[in-house]
Amino acid sequence: MRFVIYGAGGIGGTIGARLHQAGFETALIARGAHFEAIVGDGLRFVSPTQDVRLRIPCFAHPTDAGIRPDDAVVLCMKGQHTEDALRDLHGATGGDARVICCQNGVENERLALRRFPRTYAMVVLLPAEHLEPGVVVNFAEGTAGCLDAGCYPKGVDDFIEAVTAALQQAGFSSAPDCAIMGQKYAKLLGNLNNAVQAATGTGSRALAARLREEALACYRAAGIHCATVEETRARRTEIRGGEVPGHKRHGGSSLQSMLRGTGDIESDFLNGEIVLLGRLHGVPVPANTVVQEVGNRLVREGLSPGSVPIEELERRVLGATAA
Repeated sequence: MRFVIYGAGGIGGTIGARLHQAGFETALIARGAHFEAIVGDGLRFVSPTQDVRLRIPCFAHPTDAGIRPDDAVVLCMKGQHTEDALRDLHGATGGDARVICCQNGVENERLALRRFPRTYAMVVLLPAEHLEPGVVVNFAEGTAGCLDAGCYPKGVDDFIEAVTAALQQAGFSSAPDCAIMGQKYAKLLGNLNNAVQAATGTGSRALAARLREEALACYRAAGIHCATVEETRARRTEIRGGEVPGHKRHGGSSLQSMLRGTGDIESDFLNGEIVLLGRLHGVPVPANTVVQEVGNRLVREGLSPGSVPIEELERRVLGATAA
C-alpha cells in the first residue's frame, strides 16, 4: 500500500515525512511555492529531535501521481479547499480511490462520499506548522500525534486497520475506531476557537465556553454522538509537546493561514458547521455566528492576525446573545 498525502502542509507533511522515514512508500501532492521547494530541495522536516531534508516524490496534481485503487489517499487540506481537491481527484481516478479525510471539521467526509464509495474519517491531534515553502515542523516529542480512524460513517475494515498499524509504526498513536465521527465532533468543539485566536491573537475562556455550549446544544438537537471529555483526554495523553530549536509554535490552523497570507480561512467549516446545525434544528447560535463572521471579515478586509481586540469580540458576542 502506498500513501498519497494530498495536501502536504503542517499535518500532511508531518504524516508523509514520518511514513517515509518508517520505510512506507509515500508520495506528496502540494501546490505552488511549497511544491517547487519540495521538488527542488526536498521536504525539510523539523522536530524536537531532528532537522532533515527528505526526498519524497512530490506532485502538483492528482493526475500526475498515478494513483492506484490500492493506494491510501490521505486528504490533509483545509475544509475550504476540499471540494476542488475532490473534483481533481475524481478526474484522476474516476472515483476508484480510497480516501481518508484527515482534516478538521465534519463536512469533508460527506463531500468525499458523494464521489468516493470508499471514504474514511481520521481525527487529527497533531501539533505541527507549515509557514515557509518546503518546511514543516512537528512540535512533539516521542509520539508525533494522534490519528485514530474508521470507515465513514461508521465501522472498521481491514484497510483502515492496516493504515492505523502503519501510522503506529511511523511514530503516531493511531487506532481503528468504529465510531470515529464521535471523536471528530469532539475535536470540532476545540476548533471553534480557531478564528478567535486568528482574529485576536489570544483566547477567552468565557467565549470558548459559550461556543462549546452552543455546539453541544446543536448536537443534542440533531442526535449527534460526541465523544466525552474523558474519552478524548485518554487519546491525547501520549502526545507531549516539545521545543524545536529555531522555531516558535504560533498556533492553530486558522492563524497559520493568516500568517501565510493564503487569502482564505476555514471558519465556514468550523463555526459555520454549528451555525448550520443551529438553523436546521432551531437552536440559537449567536456566538458561533459572530465568530464565523469575524473570521470571514479577516480575509475579506485583509486584516492582520490579532487585529481584533478580544474585548471587542466578547462585547459583540454578548450583544448578539442578548438580542
